[in-house]
Amino acid sequence: MKNALVSLRKLEKKYPCHHAVRGIDLDIRAGEFIALMGPSGCGKSTTLRLIAGLEEPTSGEIFIAGRSMNGVPAFERDTPMVWQSLALFPFLSVMENVEFPLRMKKIGPIERKKRAMEWLDRMGLSAMAERNVAQLSGGQRQRVAIARALVTQPPILLLDEPLSALDAHLRVRMQTELSRLHKELGITFIYVTHAQSEAFALADRIMLMNGGTIQQSGRPQDVYREPENAFVAEFMGMNNIISGTVSGRSGEFAVIETPLGRFEVPGGRLGNSGPASFVVSADRISLAGEGSGATNRVHGSVIGIEFFGSTQTVFIDVAGHEFRVQKQQHEIDALDLQPGRDVHLNWQPAHAWVLPQAA
Repeated sequence: MKNALVSLRKLEKKYPCHHAVRGIDLDIRAGEFIALMGPSGCGKSTTLRLIAGLEEPTSGEIFIAGRSMNGVPAFERDTPMVWQSLALFPFLSVMENVEFPLRMKKIGPIERKKRAMEWLDRMGLSAMAERNVAQLSGGQRQRVAIARALVTQPPILLLDEPLSALDAHLRVRMQTELSRLHKELGITFIYVTHAQSEAFALADRIMLMNGGTIQQSGRPQDVYREPENAFVAEFMGMNNIISGTVSGRSGEFAVIETPLGRFEVPGGRLGNSGPASFVVSADRISLAGEGSGATNRVHGSVIGIEFFGSTQTVFIDVAGHEFRVQKQQHEIDALDLQPGRDVHLNWQPAHAWVLPQAA
C-alpha cells in the first residue's frame, strides 16, 4: 500500500513450542482504526507486541513511516500501548501517572504538568489529578491509561483488549470515548480484541486472525456479509453454513443439493457441478408458522430463544442442523414462538453468500 504508516512484511514469530505469527503481510494507513480480531491464541496480541517492539520477530520486517523497526527498541518507536491490565503505577498519583512518559522523554516539570493537565481536562479527570489511582473506578482508571498513552502525542496508539475488564455499560461508554478520540486526533489506532461488537463499532478495517495468519481483512460489514472461508463465517457467530453439491443452474442462480434440501444461490463463482458451501446470515432468514412459496425454505422445530434486548436469537433444529435466526421482539411475539414449536424458515436466493472453494 502506497504511503502506509505501518507495514508488516512476511512477519514471523516462533516460540519453542508455538508458531504464533505466520508470514503476515499488512499495510496500515495513517489515521486508520484497525482491529485485530480472533480467538484466543490466534496471534493478534503477539502481532501487536511485535509492532510495539516488545517482541523481536523471528523473521520478516516491520516498517513504521518507511523506517525498518528491526532491532529498534520499544522506547524509540513512539508506539505507546494501552494494556488490558492498564499497568498504572499504584504508588503514583493520577497526575504523576500521566506525566510519567514525559519524564522519560526528559520534558521539564512545568511543561510536563501543563501537558498532563491538558489531557486530564480532556478526559474529564482534572479534579482527580492528586488522587491515588487505587481510589478511581474502572472507567476512570481506563481514561488515565489512555491519557498517559496519548500525552506524548504519538502517531500510533496500540490497544490490547483495553475494555475487557470493564462491565457492559462502561465498555459501551469507553467505545464512544475511543471513537471520539480517534476522530479528533486523526492518529492511527491498532486495537486487539476478541469481541466482535467492539471491532464492528470502532474499526475502519478488521483483520480476522486464526492460527497466526490473517484469514480475512476488510470493512466490518464486508467481513460479516461476505466471509472468505468457513472459519470467518463461523467466527462471526450469526451465520448459517450449508454444504452440498452443485446440480445445475436456474437462470442466474446455481442449484445446490444438500441433506437439508435443494437451494438456489448466486451462481457467479460456481460451475455446473462440484461441492459448494454457502452462508445465510441469521438476520436474513424469515420465519412463518406455515410454509411459503419461497424458493429456499426448510422446516424445523424451535430449540430455544436467547434474549439480547430488542433483538433475539431463535435456535431452530432442522433435521439435526442448528439454524440461528435473529428477530425483533415484536416478531417473535407475533409468531408466539416457544421451544418445541414447528416453524418454517425461508430466504431469498440473493441473500445467500457462496463461500470460495478451498484451493
